[in-house]
Amino acid sequence: MYMAILVIVIGMIGFTYRAIKGPTTPDRVVALDAIGISLAGLTALISIVLNTSAFLEVILVIGILAFIGTVAFSKFLEKGEVIENDRNR
Repeated sequence: MYMAILVIVIGMIGFTYRAIKGPTTPDRVVALDAIGISLAGLTALISIVLNTSAFLEVILVIGILAFIGTVAFSKFLEKGEVIENDRNR
């Protein structure tokens, strides 16, 4: 388990580098999504190591926030805005 935690942490360091230094904005979005997925996996591994189920809700919240963040970034890249304020419809 500790080896898996180490591998995920090393991967997260690489994803963080890509999120900061990424050549394009879509690369940064994919790196942020990968950080969210890795964070959920890391939380699950820590939950297994500590032999508790207290972190299961945290894993769900991380997954939901990562999904919403990815969708918001994608919409921003496509249309240039996240929330449309068109009142004429």
